[in-house]
Amino acid sequence: MAYKTILSVTGVDQGDRDLKLAAELCGQVDAHLSALVVAIAAPPPMGDAVLMADVWAKERQAVMDRVTERASAVSAFLAKNELRGDVSSEYPDIAWVDEAVGQRARYADLTVIGPEILKTETLKSKIVEGVLFSSGKPLLLAPEGSHATLKPKRVVVAWDSSFEASRALRESLDMLDDAEVRITLVDPIADDLGQGAEPGTDVAAYLVRRGIKVDVDRLPSSGRSVAEVLTRHAGDMSADLLVMGAYGHSRLRERLFGGVTKSILAAPPLPILLAR
Repeated sequence: MAYKTILSVTGVDQGDRDLKLAAELCGQVDAHLSALVVAIAAPPPMGDAVLMADVWAKERQAVMDRVTERASAVSAFLAKNELRGDVSSEYPDIAWVDEAVGQRARYADLTVIGPEILKTETLKSKIVEGVLFSSGKPLLLAPEGSHATLKPKRVVVAWDSSFEASRALRESLDMLDDAEVRITLVDPIADDLGQGAEPGTDVAAYLVRRGIKVDVDRLPSSGRSVAEVLTRHAGDMSADLLVMGAYGHSRLRERLFGGVTKSILAAPPLPILLAR
C-alpha cells in the first residue's frame, strides 16, 4: 500500500516541528497531510462541588479556546506551505485519548510522531496506544537528531516470525524497494514450526521474490536485551530505519515486566516503524 495520507498529531503546547517533519514526508511521496490537534480534558474537581464546578468549567473553556487557536494555527501552516491537508481537533478525557487518536488514524496510511511529541509522556503514550491498538495502521517514530524518510537506503527488519513482525514488514514494503534490507534475528531457534530449520530464510526468500536486496543476520543476545541488540545493530549498519512488530505481549505485561516495545519507546535512537 502506498502512503497517500499521513497523520500528524500535535498538542496545544507544541510548535510546528512535528508538522514540518510530516510535511516533508508527504512531499517525498505526494501524500495528503492530516493533522489532529489534541488536548486532554481536566478531570472533574474534588471538594466543594458548587464552587469548584465553576472553576472547572472556566478551565475547560480556556483549554477548548486554546485547541481552537491551535487548530487555526495549523490550518494557517498548511495554507502558508501550500500543502494538501485537513485539520481536526479532539478534547477528550484522559481515558478516551487513545481511542480518539485511533479513530482518526484509521483514515490515514501512516501516523508520524516527531521529536516534540516524543518529549511528552502522557500524550506520547496515548498516541502510541491509540494508533497501534485502535487503528490497524502503522506508526513511525522520528526522534530528535534523526533523519526520517520514506525512502530509506538501509533498513533493519527485526524478525521473530510473529504475527506482529509480519504485519510490520507488510506495512513497510513500499519503503523497501530501493533499500538494502537486513533481516535481523536475535537468539533464533531453529525448529520445524516457528522459525524453520534456517531461521530468516523464508522471509528473505519472500522479499527476494519482490526484487528486494536482502541479507540475514542471526545475532546472539549475549546477556543484552533484545532492544539493545537491535538498536546497536541498526547503528552498526548505518540504518535509516528499524522495522519491528509492537506489543507481542499484552500492554499490561509490557508495563509490569517490560519488553522490547517498552524499551524502544523509552528512547528510540533512530526512525522506527511499528505495527501490530
